[in-house]
Amino acid sequence: MHKWLSVVGIGEDGLSGLSAIARCLLDRSQVVVGGARHLAMLPTDDTREQLLWASPLQATVDEIIRRRGQSVCVLASSDPMCHGIGVTLSRQIPISEMTVIPAASAFSLACARLGWALADVETFSLTNRPIASIALALSPGARLLVLSGDRHTPGKVAELLTQRGFGSSLMTVFERMGGNSERRMEGVAAAWNAADLADLNTIAIAVAADRETLLFPRTAGLPDAAYRHDGQLTKREVRAVTLSALAPIPGELLWDVGAGCGSIAIEWMRSHPRCRAIAIERHPTRLQYIAENASTLGVPELEIVAGEAPEALTNLPQPDAIFIGGGVTAETVLETCWNALGEGGRLVVNAVTVESEFKVLQWHDRYGGELIRIGIQRVGAIGSFQGWKPLVPVTQWAVVKG
Repeated sequence: MHKWLSVVGIGEDGLSGLSAIARCLLDRSQVVVGGARHLAMLPTDDTREQLLWASPLQATVDEIIRRRGQSVCVLASSDPMCHGIGVTLSRQIPISEMTVIPAASAFSLACARLGWALADVETFSLTNRPIASIALALSPGARLLVLSGDRHTPGKVAELLTQRGFGSSLMTVFERMGGNSERRMEGVAAAWNAADLADLNTIAIAVAADRETLLFPRTAGLPDAAYRHDGQLTKREVRAVTLSALAPIPGELLWDVGAGCGSIAIEWMRSHPRCRAIAIERHPTRLQYIAENASTLGVPELEIVAGEAPEALTNLPQPDAIFIGGGVTAETVLETCWNALGEGGRLVVNAVTVESEFKVLQWHDRYGGELIRIGIQRVGAIGSFQGWKPLVPVTQWAVVKG
């Protein structure tokens, strides 16, 4: 099929800023789609059919698809493929049917004004994601660019930075970049008080840690004190070994079965922004701990499923790896998890009781894999002296499904 859909990026300078090709695509289209701000840029005597983005957005996407074969032009802010509508459309319409003409993205414009190298900056869109999504990128010297959800986002970002010990960070907010009404505001996060902002704004953050800020690495094995828990926590040393066995790869999905406080799922997601995880836990208090820990440690998009395995595993998306930290002796849990994995999927089980260890040994005999015993000792007080105190030993089974 011919390219019937054009997606044209447009900046604050409006139609005058469009290239000759972009203007040609717009002029010859039969249907024009956009937000109220975009459609207001068209001449008042334009009689073509116009579609205004509805809520939910999918309703308008469906209307666009119904017009397949007509010449349709979607007007989008800046670069449609940078957290924009072009990405949404390309998931449902083959790119062979689309022509995408980008304008300069807000990230490119902000870097041009700040003298930052875009390749050295971490970028985020908070238009449909939690504010805490930026927390994982917070480290001294980091540079962040953030697309705001609305005029309130900069204040919320400043509050998060201050709460997390980065109140010294310099924030620069750009409004309506590239237009006659462009404005720039600067301030330190801890003292941020800018008001009357435009909904269309971009935040640049030069991250600086306060003197007392506790910093966590992205590597596996965060301190146990980083988590809120009720004792159901895979200890730091065992956690590091477990994550090594799970071997997270960008874009993969983990099931954390019997998640406790969520430490394995959280550190899986912290290993790379594209790693995804589902934490399955039945205990109400622990479910709350998982949510709090995920937000605090920068992975608020961790999916949490309340329920007990194996029933709670029904209809979940196929995982690339599964960790069972609790409930391995429950009826059919191992069978359900094993069957859920595709070829090459990884299963890691930590057993601490005689009963769970016995089951793991049976499955090792059947399917092979690697079986290790993890014994950790920590120094503790013995009267007025110091001595080695052993933690409960863990039998770990790791296997790749053939």
